[in-house]
Formats: sequence, structure tokens, C-alpha cells
Amino acid sequence: MDSKQEHHVRLWHAFKTGDWDAYTSLYHAYFRLLNNYGYKFTRDVNLIEDAIHDLFVNLWANRENLGNPLSVRNYLYKSIRNMLFRKIRNQSRFADLAETDEHVPFEVSFDHQLILNEEQKKIQDTLQSVLKQLPPRQREIIYLRFYDALSYEEIADIMGINVSSTYKLLYKALENLQQSLGAISIVALDMFLHVLSATPGGNGGHAAFVHSLGAPAAHAV
Repeated sequence: MDSKQEHHVRLWHAFKTGDWDAYTSLYHAYFRLLNNYGYKFTRDVNLIEDAIHDLFVNLWANRENLGNPLSVRNYLYKSIRNMLFRKIRNQSRFADLAETDEHVPFEVSFDHQLILNEEQKKIQDTLQSVLKQLPPRQREIIYLRFYDALSYEEIADIMGINVSSTYKLLYKALENLQQSLGAISIVALDMFLHVLSATPGGNGGHAAFVHSLGAPAAHAV
């Protein structure tokens, strides 16, 4: 656990005792991250902000009954994901869908204003196009694994699946990407993702991403 996560865990413990300053510190620390994650599921900004507001209101109201998560980020990601899914289903004309995330969209986009050269722009456009062809859950696991640099165990917890299923899901996503990215050299992709990970919000997962795409399919995960 890095120092930032350790600090947030200390804030969590303080917030549970009724420390308002710790509570607001957590809110400000995670609002942007949660908003960005929520934007992958829906472009309804008001819905996302309502979900974040409801989440933190519920946290404060139930603070005395909350557990002590090893990662505050993972806990909040999982919570906002579940809350957004409920709100999206309630708004949807498919409100009678089973409790599954298979039909909830997820879009991986490059949100930062990057200064790209012609080759990098071409790679970005190709990646964007290829990622859109993947099922939502495959897009989400790529985002969590390579953009947020989460472990398989953390991803399993957030997505509500077991660790074995996480490996299989990521393997399938990488296999699909390998088939679609044949025209892009691994070196060129590495250069572009290095630029991406250097921007605010990038967590340096690009190296693992490129390694996974460059590895034989059987060893992708």
C-alpha cells in the first residue's frame, strides 16, 4: 500500500469516529476519480454527481457500522459502481433486466488534452475504435488493470467476480485486442501509452499493457 492509500485509510478511520474534516477530505480526494470512473458507464453528469452525493451521504449516515477496507479507493469504486448500476437500471426502459452488469455500457476514452504527433494520434484513434468493439466488461477490466493499475484481486472485488474469472476476462479482452491491433507495432503503442500515462490520472499501467499485448496469447495473463 502506498503512502497516499495509507493516509486515506487513516482518514477513513477518523471519519468513522465522526471527524467531519476527515470525511470532507475523503470526499475531495475521491470526487474526481469517482466522477471519471462513473463517466465510463454513462454520459449523464447529473446522474453521476447524484450517485456520488448519495454515496457520501450514506457513508456519513452509516459511518458507525462501516468496516475497515484495506483500500478506500477500491471500496468507493465498488460502491459507486453498484449505485450507478441501480440508477441506470431504474432509468432504463429495460428496468426488468436481471441483476447483471452485462448490459451496462462502459467506454474507455482518452479524457486528457494531449499534444500528440501524427503517429500518436493515429494510434489513439485506432485504440479508441478497437476498444469500442469490445464488450463493456472487457473494456472495464482493461481500464482497471492498465489505467488504474489495480491488482487482479482488487478488480475482482470491484467487479463482483472471483479472481479466476478476472484472469479469464482479461485474457479474453487481450486476445481480442491482439487480433485487432495487428497493424500497430508494439514499440509505437508503447510510445503512445507512455505519453498517456504521464498525464494527470495516468497510473503507469502502460508498460504492463504493452507487455501483455506483446506476449503470446497463452501467457497474456
